Amino acid sequence: MVIKRQLIIFLFVGGCTVALDFVVYRGLNTFEYINIEVAKATGFIVGTIFSYFTNRFWTFRAKVNVSGSFQRFLILYISTLCINVSLNSIGLHFLAGFNFVIQTAFLLATGTSAILNFLGMKFFVFRQG
Repeated sequence: MVIKRQLIIFLFVGGCTVALDFVVYRGLNTFEYINIEVAKATGFIVGTIFSYFTNRFWTFRAKVNVSGSFQRFLILYISTLCINVSLNSIGLHFLAGFNFVIQTAFLLATGTSAILNFLGMKFFVFRQG
């Protein structure tokens, strides 16, 4: 079943993307002069670049550049970037004082954007025919 294969690969690629996002985010957080929203956005953007190419060629096997797919990808990822950074900030605010606040806010933001990204890539960006 195609969607099952795509979902499994997407989850693997997503795990790698999330790890890359988190490493960049936390790495930039070690520099006190970088705003946390900028650090989060930078991690997300680095993950986005990795995600586009791996999902295009491996997950959805879109070998040929379908007209407008990159523009649709940018629309999707700009939208989910805003959602991701906003949810991360909201999580940091409302969970302040709890253990693992950064990790929990990160997972909330990333989990939500991952679901939206899969659906967006499947039915909007790399749609077949």
